[in-house]
Amino acid sequence: MKLLRTTIALALTLISTSAFADILVKTGEKVAFLGDSITQAGWGSPKGYVHLVVDGLAANDVVVTPVPAGISGHKSNDMLNRLDRDVISKAPNWMTLSCGVNDVWHGARGVNLEDYKKNITAILDKAAAANIKVVVTTATVIKEDLANAENTKLADYNAFLRTLAAERKAPLADLNAMFQERIKAENKPGKNTITGDGVHMNAEGDKIMARGILKAFGLDEAQMKKAEDKWAGK
Repeated sequence: MKLLRTTIALALTLISTSAFADILVKTGEKVAFLGDSITQAGWGSPKGYVHLVVDGLAANDVVVTPVPAGISGHKSNDMLNRLDRDVISKAPNWMTLSCGVNDVWHGARGVNLEDYKKNITAILDKAAAANIKVVVTTATVIKEDLANAENTKLADYNAFLRTLAAERKAPLADLNAMFQERIKAENKPGKNTITGDGVHMNAEGDKIMARGILKAFGLDEAQMKKAEDKWAGK
């Protein structure tokens, strides 16, 4: 009888454990967040997406140390130039890469697609050489008019990011697809629903970004529910 109870308890433990997805990032690891003003604001506000990612992991018993590395106005060339200083020197285990909006939005001062490809590839190469795993995120939107010239141009940058992530077998947070889906569902032409100014996140935009990154880290629906319950208590 004692052996039977032990066997049942072990089986229940295994069922309970297997009911949840294995999260890629582990307790005690560092996660760097490389990006532009969207990422800078995502750390600067307690309800920004960087904090939501950290809180969402903590809600699932994964405690990480964030390394904020977002600087306003930065493009792919800027991020490549400061990668050693702001990320590699901090020796993180993981890095999320959010880059592309300014490369397009800045127009003549931006970065053309071919140079963008070279810069992003170099960032991933340098991260790999430093044993840093990367979650690639697609660039969000440039104003909530999905048919404008800037979003049309941005589509090629995002197509490259999807391809590169697949080639490198890197986790992908397809934020652009999530934003497009939400904007289409809102169906409020001319109004900002998930950004404050068409580019920078409002509270809902930050949540969408955090959801995408957490899912790329491997959280399943039950684990996401725990994350969102924690957000609700902030």
